[in-house]
Amino acid sequence: MAGDSPSFRRHPLPFSIDLLRWLPSSTSSARLIAAAVHDPTIPASSHLHLLSLPDPASPLASLPLPSRPTALRCSRTVLAAATSSGSLHLLPSSFDTDSVISIPSGAGFHVGPVRGLDCGGEEWVTAGEDGRVHLVSDGGDGRVVARRVWDGKGMLGYETARWASSAEFATGGAGCGVQWWDRRKGNAVVAQCKGIWGRGVAAGIVHSIDIHPSRKHICVVGGSSGAIFAWDLRWPQQPIPLSGVGLHETAEPVCESEVWEVLFDNYTQSSDIISAASTRILPVMMCSEDGILAIVEQDERPLELLAEPCAINSFDIDPQNPSDVVCALEWESIGVLTRGRDAMVAE
Repeated sequence: MAGDSPSFRRHPLPFSIDLLRWLPSSTSSARLIAAAVHDPTIPASSHLHLLSLPDPASPLASLPLPSRPTALRCSRTVLAAATSSGSLHLLPSSFDTDSVISIPSGAGFHVGPVRGLDCGGEEWVTAGEDGRVHLVSDGGDGRVVARRVWDGKGMLGYETARWASSAEFATGGAGCGVQWWDRRKGNAVVAQCKGIWGRGVAAGIVHSIDIHPSRKHICVVGGSSGAIFAWDLRWPQQPIPLSGVGLHETAEPVCESEVWEVLFDNYTQSSDIISAASTRILPVMMCSEDGILAIVEQDERPLELLAEPCAINSFDIDPQNPSDVVCALEWESIGVLTRGRDAMVAE
């Protein structure tokens, strides 16, 4: 690694953060973050906070949630949060809490934690530990409508969901690996990958999926036992290992615990630009239960950015300034990592 090291700033907070996302900013000076917070020692302490940098300790606005937040996503116009009790809450990305629209938990929606949540333009997809998958859309008159796509009836549980196009999305979890859905084929699962755990890695759970916007046929997946792999729909039976404990291949483990989130990193340049334009998996950023924030690239040694003494629950790359990464540290603080271009080019 050449050049200056990235800078890191830690902001202690009076609350613990489970999830966070950058919000779109209308001005270059506004650096806004949505943070889902929870304090198990205080009843009714789950909230969605609007925070600003460089002073995130004092929320600019707050939305109470009925239970602990379990999923958080932001589109260009809407911020969505799901909870452990199975509810969904949608509000403008401007954080106008008076305009929030909610779908309560229950037989008609989810019973239990909603772990998968993503926006596909006109619709949101939700996937829960109850094995249910829903598509949520605007019903008019300030209402939203949830339509059930699948009900696993307790035989499997979902942990993540990600749109690839207006018609296709992927889900992952326990007992199902990664599933690829196509609405043009009757909202059906058209492909399935059970992962790479059979190659010397214990059976695991998929926690996170990301799909590159310019390569919608490729998923990158993070799961248990430090497993990170890519799944290319062109070769669905041959997942590509990027990291994992127990792999007897070129992939080097970046951690040994749960990989909570993975995101394609459009800031880091691939070490092989030519092959990156064809078959090479582009660089991926991840965070883990054992406090690692790192960049993983195919056939390269992992590039460790942070090694914290606590879990990194969540992270997000600023879409408007991808040199900046914000992460949620389990010990009541936010970390902001600013990268220099030279420092992040893998050799």
